[in-house]
Amino acid sequence: MTQQPQLPDPEKVKQTVAKMREVCRQFDSLNFALDELIALIEADIRNSPLTAYRLGKIKSFSQSVESET
Repeated sequence: MTQQPQLPDPEKVKQTVAKMREVCRQFDSLNFALDELIALIEADIRNSPLTAYRLGKIKSFSQSVESET
C-alpha cells in the first residue's frame, strides 16, 4: 500500500558528498582568513594613538572619581 522511498543513486551520493566537503573546506579557509583579518585590525586598534588617548582619558576620569570619594 505505501511505497518505500527509493534510495538515491550511489554515484549521485558520492558527488554530493564531494561537493559538500569542498564547500566545508572553502568555509574553513574563509574563516581562517577572517580570523587573521580580525587579529590585524585588533592589533591596529591597540596601537592607535586615538585608543591611547581614549584610554588616558578613562584613566584620568577614574582617578578623579576615586579622589572625590
